[in-house]
Amino acid sequence: MFSRIGAVALALALAIPGTSLAAKVKIGFINTITGAEAPIGENLTNGVTLALEDLKKTGVDVELIKEDDTGKPEKALSAFEKLATRDNVAGVVGPYTSACANAVASQADRYKVPQLIPAAAKEEITRKGHQFVFRLNAPADVYSSVLMDVIMSLDKPKTIAYVYANTDFGISTVKTAQEYAKKLGIREVANEKYQKGAPDFRSTLTKIKTLNPDLVFMVSYEVDAITLMRQSREIGLTPKAFLGAGAGFTTAQFLAQKKISNLVFSSTQWTEDVNWPGARNFYNRYKAKFGKEPSYHAACAYEAMMIMAETAVKNHGDREKTRAGLKSGHWNGIMGEVKFADYAGYTNQNNHQMLVQQVQNGLYETVYPAKFATKKPIYPFKW
Repeated sequence: MFSRIGAVALALALAIPGTSLAAKVKIGFINTITGAEAPIGENLTNGVTLALEDLKKTGVDVELIKEDDTGKPEKALSAFEKLATRDNVAGVVGPYTSACANAVASQADRYKVPQLIPAAAKEEITRKGHQFVFRLNAPADVYSSVLMDVIMSLDKPKTIAYVYANTDFGISTVKTAQEYAKKLGIREVANEKYQKGAPDFRSTLTKIKTLNPDLVFMVSYEVDAITLMRQSREIGLTPKAFLGAGAGFTTAQFLAQKKISNLVFSSTQWTEDVNWPGARNFYNRYKAKFGKEPSYHAACAYEAMMIMAETAVKNHGDREKTRAGLKSGHWNGIMGEVKFADYAGYTNQNNHQMLVQQVQNGLYETVYPAKFATKKPIYPFKW
């Protein structure tokens, strides 16, 4: 039997939020853990792992419920429904891919569950007026514009060729790239869309080579990015610049391909050498724990989980209060300043500063904008 003192202590523990016996706030995490995009998904998982460590150090202890969508929208939908109804989570971080995040967004308002997207870039995700959908990363239009801006600071290219995966991310990013290139007076000479995971791009790349474009703009996930650059080298495709729109061009695996990754430009949400609070420390911890460099996906997932968990716990897991807290909040961490705002047709979109990095001597170096640059860009490209 409990003593009188023990009974009182138990009653107090149950009554006071934040005590050891209080129920943990549940947070859902939808990610591509298996499937073609799993190598990038691993970065998100690792970023969330570090976030949970840091949250616990500050007394924010959450129950994380992971769901694997395998990169398929229908599985992402099932995962979100489970989290919202059976698991009764306070909020959801993810999914990773644009196709999955776009599918799930419609359900966030339906179930009134706050969703914080860490890395999916398709523009329309936050252009549908969803009140429970928030996005940390910059959308697709910024991926393309920042890459062209760095080249325009060096040269006045006349022509561009597009090679991209037939995915929501690929189509959306190239559409915005076409619009921006047209404004800059850069003429399109090729538009080559391919099915994700295609084993051979040589005929497409040979066609582009005959057109001799100044710029080759590519949107691909990891395996395709490596294959595209390897086969570009094989056929001797040498534009003035290869531009990789994030994703597969920003990973440790791509960087490791030293013969084909050197001098490739890529747009990115994050690099470790910016002056955002904790960026370098995050990089060092990640590399020490996981034995590899983090991509921007890891940093995005880390910050998204920190923000969602802190906000949900502060509001005792109440979904509506958590939504309001995300809407009104302001943060300044490894992704720089974060504020979810309504602008330019977007709702609950963080107006994030994109960066451009270039592979130089086996390292990713930040080369644009100038205030964040650690090295000057090397131009034109050469094998």
